[in-house]
Amino acid sequence: DPARWISMLWSALAASLVLLLAPCARAQGQPVPTTAATVRVFSDAGGSKLQVDGRDFMVYGVNWDYTPIGQNYMYNLWNEPDAVIEAALAREMPLLQGMGVNALRQYSGIPPRWVRYIYERYGIYTVLNHAVARYGFTVDGTWIPAVDYSNPRLREVVKADVLAQVDQYRGCPGVLMWLLGNENNYGLSWSSFEIEALPKGERDAARAKYLYSLFGEIIQGIKVHEPGRVVAIANGDVQYIDLIAQECKGLDVFGTNVYRGISARDLFQVVKDKLGVPVMFTEFGADAFNAKEMREDQASQARYLIGQWEEIYEQSSGKGRVGNAIGGFVFQWSDGWWKYGQESRLDIHDTHASWPNGGYVEDFVEGEFNMNEEWWGIC
Repeated sequence: DPARWISMLWSALAASLVLLLAPCARAQGQPVPTTAATVRVFSDAGGSKLQVDGRDFMVYGVNWDYTPIGQNYMYNLWNEPDAVIEAALAREMPLLQGMGVNALRQYSGIPPRWVRYIYERYGIYTVLNHAVARYGFTVDGTWIPAVDYSNPRLREVVKADVLAQVDQYRGCPGVLMWLLGNENNYGLSWSSFEIEALPKGERDAARAKYLYSLFGEIIQGIKVHEPGRVVAIANGDVQYIDLIAQECKGLDVFGTNVYRGISARDLFQVVKDKLGVPVMFTEFGADAFNAKEMREDQASQARYLIGQWEEIYEQSSGKGRVGNAIGGFVFQWSDGWWKYGQESRLDIHDTHASWPNGGYVEDFVEGEFNMNEEWWGIC
């Protein structure tokens, strides 16, 4: 089947590109230090870069989790017996290692001993991501599904939770940095007398100010609890970047989920002008399903990933462009068969698209959805 061979070729090219661009990825079998690394942001005339133990480090990462078919967001690998966890890692980590991956983005529920295990056995770092109440939070025994970031008690409890986890992972080998939130700027929907008293056009920005001021407080708290630890946020694109500059003092890395298609265009320059810190793509990629033709399309997915990786490389330090890209995390490692229905059809690879994006032109039709949530995995 010629189409199948073309698809396989593109997949091979994508993997080859990651290997080509990954001179800092640890070679298989190379000794791994068993102490926490010194990670810092370094800037010079060529731009900004990340350094690990004094060596330049480009982040070649993936958003990684482990959700068997038939399970959903409630599944937690780390609650399984050690033998199950070790078998899962033994299957997945060598594949990641072989394509040059040097970092995983994981939510902070992973126990420290497994962060260390992945690092010491496979040489792969973990970026620990605390959601900062993005999907709800428990306050004084009550679950709050849509949080109000202006609520003093919620701010106190969330901040304390993040800092307690920072203490839990302090000195853990394999931790690359802390990452706060996940597109929290897209979930600012609470209402209050204070918010409703504002003109309609000012309400979202007022909510955002509370969010980013909390981020700022947490950043400062992390710096106290673990001096020298690099801290990033996971913003939705560059929305509210002026507020981020104002409220997030001490931010080391601007992490952003970017879904602009094959190019992020002016994003790198905007971040340099507004924040002056390096850019790390906390999510980027393309789905592997053509919603217009209703068929799997790995070749299109690979074309986008190659173009996106090339742009990240060209925008990194010393390449003559903006010079502030330090890498990124492909979204995502494996398809999530639960994401469209969340709690239904968990054993079906659903082909319903759930949102539109004109940056992915192959299957975009004005007025129609073309982004297939269950097809973002590269495997």
